[in-house]
Amino acid sequence: MKAIADTLEVARSNLYDKVRRAAKPRGSYCKSDEDLLPLVRRLVHERPTYGYRRITALANRELTRSGEPAVNHKRVFRVMKQNGMLLTRHTGRRSGRVHDGKVVVMRSNLRWCSDGFEITCWNGDPSASHSSSMPMTARSSPGMPSWAPASAAAWSAT
Repeated sequence: MKAIADTLEVARSNLYDKVRRAAKPRGSYCKSDEDLLPLVRRLVHERPTYGYRRITALANRELTRSGEPAVNHKRVFRVMKQNGMLLTRHTGRRSGRVHDGKVVVMRSNLRWCSDGFEITCWNGDPSASHSSSMPMTARSSPGMPSWAPASAAAWSAT
């Protein structure tokens, strides 16, 4: 025994205990989830968009109120996975091309027509503007040429 302990560079007492002690077979996980399953099922039914982490938080809140020990999020994940209650995984990728480069507006140049010559809303109605009732014109705005027409209608006529 001494020669083996010296070769392995371990204590003799450790080797002696390992030889004399019966090997203890390690069992599988044996904690019962029957007490947790109804609680998780009720919480998922009440909030179907919640994932396992939020369900764990809600379950732990209820368990602490009743004086029971808290559960681990990995246990809740396992229970939800075994019973088909998990949400689909979010990958962060969208399917297909989302934007083809075209901006949809009601009519041509509607989006950019309010660049200092006349204040218009998205529907093209200058009376629905947020500013004063008098439209801002090129002559009234500083730095704009005096030859510019007073309204957008005059621009389209030119």
